[in-house]
Amino acid sequence: RNPNVVAVLLEPIQGEGGIHVADHAYQRGLKQLCEERQWLYMVDEVQTGIGRTGDWFATQQAGVSPDVLILAKGLGSGVPIGACLARGRAAEVFKPGNHGTTFGGGPLVCAAALATLEIMESEGLLANARERGEQLCAGLETGLASMAGVVAIRGQGLMVGIELDRPCGALVKLALEKGLLINVTSDNVIRLLPPLIIEKTEIDRLLSDLIPLVRQFLEGA
Repeated sequence: RNPNVVAVLLEPIQGEGGIHVADHAYQRGLKQLCEERQWLYMVDEVQTGIGRTGDWFATQQAGVSPDVLILAKGLGSGVPIGACLARGRAAEVFKPGNHGTTFGGGPLVCAAALATLEIMESEGLLANARERGEQLCAGLETGLASMAGVVAIRGQGLMVGIELDRPCGALVKLALEKGLLINVTSDNVIRLLPPLIIEKTEIDRLLSDLIPLVRQFLEGA
Protein backbone atom coordinates (compact mmCIF):
# COMPACT_ATOMS: atom_id res chain seq x y z
CA ARG A 1 0.00 0.00 0.00
CA ASN A 2 3.06 2.26 0.02
CA PRO A 3 3.09 4.14 -3.32
CA ASN A 4 6.82 4.81 -2.94
CA VAL A 5 7.69 1.11 -3.41
CA VAL A 6 8.63 0.42 -7.03
CA ALA A 7 10.91 -2.62 -6.76
CA VAL A 8 12.15 -5.44 -4.53
CA LEU A 9 15.84 -6.40 -4.48
CA LEU A 10 16.71 -9.89 -3.23
CA GLU A 11 19.83 -11.97 -2.67
CA PRO A 12 18.72 -15.58 -3.30
CA ILE A 13 21.49 -16.66 -0.93
CA GLN A 14 22.87 -14.17 1.57
CA GLY A 15 26.64 -14.32 1.18
CA GLU A 16 27.98 -11.86 3.74
CA GLY A 17 24.89 -12.52 5.87
CA GLY A 18 25.89 -16.10 6.61
CA ILE A 19 24.85 -18.32 3.66
CA HIS A 20 21.11 -18.10 4.29
CA VAL A 21 19.18 -19.61 1.37
CA ALA A 22 15.90 -17.91 0.49
CA ASP A 23 13.21 -20.62 0.42
CA HIS A 24 12.10 -21.37 -3.13
CA ALA A 25 8.42 -20.96 -2.28
CA TYR A 26 9.25 -17.59 -0.70
CA GLN A 27 11.02 -16.48 -3.89
CA ARG A 28 8.05 -17.52 -6.04
CA GLY A 29 5.62 -15.77 -3.69
CA LEU A 30 7.68 -12.60 -3.77
CA LYS A 31 7.79 -12.67 -7.55
CA GLN A 32 4.00 -13.08 -7.68
CA LEU A 33 3.57 -10.17 -5.27
CA CYS A 34 5.76 -7.99 -7.49
CA GLU A 35 3.68 -8.86 -10.53
CA GLU A 36 0.44 -8.08 -8.71
CA ARG A 37 1.78 -4.69 -7.50
CA GLN A 38 3.63 -3.95 -10.75
CA TRP A 39 6.94 -3.71 -8.93
CA LEU A 40 10.23 -4.74 -10.49
CA TYR A 41 11.62 -8.02 -9.14
CA MET A 42 15.39 -7.48 -8.94
CA VAL A 43 17.94 -10.14 -7.95
CA ASP A 44 21.54 -9.68 -6.80
CA GLU A 45 23.53 -12.68 -8.06
CA VAL A 46 26.98 -11.17 -7.68
CA GLN A 47 28.03 -14.11 -5.49
CA THR A 48 25.54 -16.78 -6.58
CA GLY A 49 25.57 -16.23 -10.33
CA ILE A 50 27.58 -17.91 -13.10
CA GLY A 51 27.48 -21.47 -11.84
CA ARG A 52 28.25 -21.03 -8.16
CA THR A 53 25.10 -22.88 -7.06
CA GLY A 54 25.15 -25.52 -9.81
CA ASP A 55 22.98 -23.56 -12.25
CA TRP A 56 23.84 -20.43 -14.20
CA PHE A 57 21.71 -18.47 -11.70
CA ALA A 58 20.42 -19.43 -8.25
CA THR A 59 16.96 -18.10 -9.16
CA GLN A 60 16.61 -20.89 -11.73
CA GLN A 61 16.30 -23.41 -8.92
CA ALA A 62 13.29 -21.50 -7.59
CA GLY A 63 11.71 -21.36 -11.05
CA VAL A 64 11.46 -17.56 -11.20
CA SER A 65 12.67 -15.05 -13.80
CA PRO A 66 13.68 -11.64 -12.41
CA ASP A 67 13.13 -8.37 -14.22
CA VAL A 68 16.67 -7.27 -13.36
CA LEU A 69 19.68 -9.51 -12.66
CA ILE A 70 22.97 -8.18 -11.27
CA LEU A 71 26.21 -10.07 -11.97
CA ALA A 72 29.94 -9.67 -11.32
CA LYS A 73 32.76 -11.72 -9.73
CA GLY A 74 32.57 -15.12 -11.44
CA LEU A 75 31.57 -13.63 -14.78
CA GLY A 76 35.14 -12.59 -15.57
CA SER A 77 37.16 -15.33 -13.83
CA GLY A 78 39.07 -12.75 -11.79
CA VAL A 79 39.02 -9.94 -14.36
CA PRO A 80 36.89 -7.16 -12.80
CA ILE A 81 33.53 -6.93 -14.57
CA GLY A 82 29.97 -6.09 -13.62
CA ALA A 83 26.80 -6.67 -15.59
CA CYS A 84 23.17 -5.64 -15.21
CA LEU A 85 20.70 -7.74 -17.21
CA ALA A 86 17.15 -6.49 -17.71
CA ARG A 87 14.03 -7.58 -19.55
CA GLY A 88 10.54 -6.26 -20.20
CA ARG A 89 9.74 -2.88 -18.66
CA ALA A 90 13.09 -2.73 -16.93
CA ALA A 91 14.96 -3.10 -20.22
CA GLU A 92 13.32 0.07 -21.52
CA VAL A 93 14.63 2.30 -18.72
CA PHE A 94 18.29 2.61 -19.74
CA LYS A 95 19.40 3.84 -23.13
CA PRO A 96 22.96 3.74 -24.54
CA GLY A 97 25.09 6.32 -22.79
CA ASN A 98 22.67 6.89 -19.90
CA HIS A 99 24.90 5.36 -17.26
CA GLY A 100 28.64 4.78 -16.98
CA THR A 101 30.25 2.05 -14.89
CA THR A 102 33.62 1.48 -13.28
CA PHE A 103 33.74 -2.19 -14.29
CA GLY A 104 31.58 -2.04 -17.37
CA GLY A 105 31.76 -3.59 -20.80
CA GLY A 106 35.26 -2.82 -21.99
CA PRO A 107 36.69 -5.10 -24.70
CA LEU A 108 39.19 -6.83 -22.40
CA VAL A 109 36.71 -7.73 -19.66
CA CYS A 110 34.07 -8.77 -22.20
CA ALA A 111 36.58 -11.12 -23.85
CA ALA A 112 37.28 -12.64 -20.42
CA ALA A 113 33.56 -13.05 -19.75
CA LEU A 114 32.93 -14.74 -23.10
CA ALA A 115 35.86 -17.10 -22.53
CA THR A 116 34.55 -17.89 -19.05
CA LEU A 117 31.10 -18.82 -20.34
CA GLU A 118 32.50 -20.91 -23.18
CA ILE A 119 34.85 -22.87 -20.90
CA MET A 120 32.15 -23.45 -18.29
CA GLU A 121 29.92 -24.96 -20.96
CA SER A 122 32.61 -27.04 -22.68
CA GLU A 123 34.01 -28.44 -19.41
CA GLY A 124 30.65 -29.10 -17.74
CA LEU A 125 31.38 -26.94 -14.71
CA LEU A 126 27.72 -26.47 -13.75
CA ALA A 127 27.29 -30.21 -13.28
CA ASN A 128 30.61 -30.34 -11.44
CA ALA A 129 29.46 -27.62 -9.03
CA ARG A 130 26.29 -29.58 -8.28
CA GLU A 131 28.09 -32.89 -7.78
CA ARG A 132 30.98 -31.55 -5.75
CA GLY A 133 28.59 -29.42 -3.69
CA GLU A 134 26.55 -32.50 -2.82
CA GLN A 135 29.75 -34.34 -1.92
CA LEU A 136 30.91 -31.45 0.27
CA CYS A 137 27.62 -31.04 2.13
CA ALA A 138 27.22 -34.78 2.65
CA GLY A 139 30.74 -35.00 4.08
CA LEU A 140 30.17 -32.05 6.40
CA GLU A 141 26.86 -33.48 7.59
CA THR A 142 28.50 -36.82 8.36
CA GLY A 143 31.49 -35.29 10.10
CA LEU A 144 30.00 -32.31 11.94
CA ALA A 145 26.19 -32.20 12.06
CA SER A 146 25.86 -34.15 15.30
CA MET A 147 28.59 -32.25 17.11
CA ALA A 148 27.74 -29.82 19.89
CA GLY A 149 28.41 -26.28 18.74
CA VAL A 150 27.40 -26.82 15.11
CA VAL A 151 24.13 -24.96 14.53
CA ALA A 152 23.56 -25.64 10.82
CA ILE A 153 25.18 -26.63 7.55
CA ARG A 154 23.52 -24.98 4.56
CA GLY A 155 24.01 -23.78 1.02
CA GLN A 156 23.61 -24.70 -2.64
CA GLY A 157 26.20 -26.08 -5.02
CA LEU A 158 29.64 -24.79 -4.11
CA MET A 159 28.39 -22.04 -1.81
CA VAL A 160 28.31 -23.61 1.64
CA GLY A 161 28.18 -22.27 5.19
CA ILE A 162 28.79 -23.95 8.55
CA GLU A 163 27.15 -21.98 11.34
CA LEU A 164 28.66 -22.40 14.79
CA ASP A 165 27.28 -21.26 18.14
CA ARG A 166 30.25 -18.98 18.81
CA PRO A 167 32.60 -16.56 16.99
CA CYS A 168 35.07 -18.50 14.89
CA GLY A 169 37.29 -15.95 13.16
CA ALA A 170 40.35 -17.69 14.63
CA LEU A 171 39.68 -20.61 12.31
CA VAL A 172 40.83 -18.61 9.29
CA LYS A 173 44.45 -18.55 10.49
CA LEU A 174 44.34 -22.14 11.73
CA ALA A 175 43.04 -23.32 8.37
CA LEU A 176 45.65 -21.31 6.49
CA GLU A 177 48.38 -23.13 8.39
CA LYS A 178 46.97 -26.36 6.92
CA GLY A 179 46.85 -24.94 3.40
CA LEU A 180 43.12 -24.21 3.43
CA LEU A 181 41.64 -20.87 2.40
CA ILE A 182 38.36 -20.37 4.25
CA ASN A 183 36.37 -17.31 5.20
CA VAL A 184 34.32 -16.45 8.28
CA THR A 185 31.32 -14.19 7.79
CA SER A 186 28.62 -12.95 10.13
CA ASP A 187 31.11 -13.63 12.96
CA ASN A 188 30.21 -17.31 13.38
CA VAL A 189 29.70 -18.83 9.91
CA ILE A 190 32.49 -20.64 8.06
CA ARG A 191 31.95 -19.77 4.40
CA LEU A 192 33.25 -22.19 1.78
CA LEU A 193 33.45 -21.10 -1.86
CA PRO A 194 35.64 -23.68 -3.63
CA PRO A 195 36.56 -23.10 -7.28
CA LEU A 196 34.09 -24.54 -9.77
CA ILE A 197 36.88 -26.72 -11.22
CA ILE A 198 37.47 -28.51 -7.91
CA GLU A 199 37.75 -32.28 -8.20
CA LYS A 200 36.43 -35.14 -6.06
CA THR A 201 39.82 -35.89 -4.52
CA GLU A 202 40.26 -32.24 -3.61
CA ILE A 203 36.87 -32.17 -1.83
CA ASP A 204 37.98 -35.29 0.05
CA ARG A 205 41.14 -33.49 1.13
CA LEU A 206 39.18 -30.38 2.14
CA LEU A 207 36.91 -32.51 4.33
CA SER A 208 39.77 -34.49 5.85
CA ASP A 209 41.56 -31.28 6.85
CA LEU A 210 38.62 -29.05 7.80
CA ILE A 211 36.46 -31.40 9.87
CA PRO A 212 39.16 -32.22 12.47
CA LEU A 213 40.06 -28.53 12.61
CA VAL A 214 36.47 -27.50 13.41
CA ARG A 215 36.13 -30.33 15.92
CA GLN A 216 39.35 -29.30 17.64
CA PHE A 217 38.23 -25.67 17.73
CA LEU A 218 34.83 -26.51 19.25
CA GLU A 219 36.26 -28.88 21.80
CA GLY A 220 38.97 -26.45 22.86
CA ALA A 221 37.11 -23.14 22.65
